[in-house]
Amino acid sequence: MVKLYVEGGGDTAALKTACREGFTAFITKAGITKRPRIVACGSRRDAFESYCIAIASGEEAVLLVDSEAPIAALHQQGADADKWQPWPHLKNRPGDGWDKPEDEPDTDCHLMVQCMESWFLADRATLRTFFGQGFKENQLPAATNSVEQVAKTQVYDSLANATKDCKTKAQYGKGEHSFKLLAEISPVSVTSASPWAKRFIDELKKKMGA
Repeated sequence: MVKLYVEGGGDTAALKTACREGFTAFITKAGITKRPRIVACGSRRDAFESYCIAIASGEEAVLLVDSEAPIAALHQQGADADKWQPWPHLKNRPGDGWDKPEDEPDTDCHLMVQCMESWFLADRATLRTFFGQGFKENQLPAATNSVEQVAKTQVYDSLANATKDCKTKAQYGKGEHSFKLLAEISPVSVTSASPWAKRFIDELKKKMGA
């Protein structure tokens, strides 16, 4: 059994359940029929530490966390995404300083660049439908911008501003909306807009044999 350790889910059982359901829906729609067991870990450090414990125990495991920041060009060189280097990014990022577990491939570590909500910017049609009347798409970063280059704070602020006047839903809140949206967005739209998301789906398909 392959376990996918993901950042997200906070500290409550209900939110962790929503996290698992959101990621399950997303990767299923992406064409991964043989799915890993998704472990919602809450904080990014808890995800990393749980992944390391699993690896040390001989389990098959994959890690998925926010990058929190842009990826340096030297860590994503060339067209072959399976040769990109997420671990140096996580080692060098202030606040992380994580070391790659010995002998583990880079292709078992994945980044949501710069955060999970960045994926939402790739599927504005779903955002419009989800939030309905009062949603102000013009408050989002220009659609011509690379979703991976939009700063995390700008992603959050733009979603809050775009949804503050919605009639049928409250202003965007991570706990209330994030994993419901994750279950709704199009993996095709996300992987087309985010090379790191495409890497995640492509490598997970290889890992799962589906």
